[in-house]
Amino acid sequence: MFKILLKSGPAEYRESVLPSRVRARVAVEAGTSLGGREYAGLDGRIIARREFGASAPHEDLLKQFGFTSEHIAAEARALLEK
Repeated sequence: MFKILLKSGPAEYRESVLPSRVRARVAVEAGTSLGGREYAGLDGRIIARREFGASAPHEDLLKQFGFTSEHIAAEARALLEK
């Protein structure tokens, strides 16, 4: 939904949400990383699934694929320290 709003909305809206001057961005997508670079930028990080077919309780899968608040915060801190 967020991607649709950014793509279909006016450029001013996109700039207000993702200012071009901000280069330290982390994109989190539980689906595919495809298209994430558009939002994270060339200097940003993308946390996304890169493989398919995993089967386990969702809590285990979220941890396995790095979708925890601890991992996302660590990625953001590392990006800011760059």
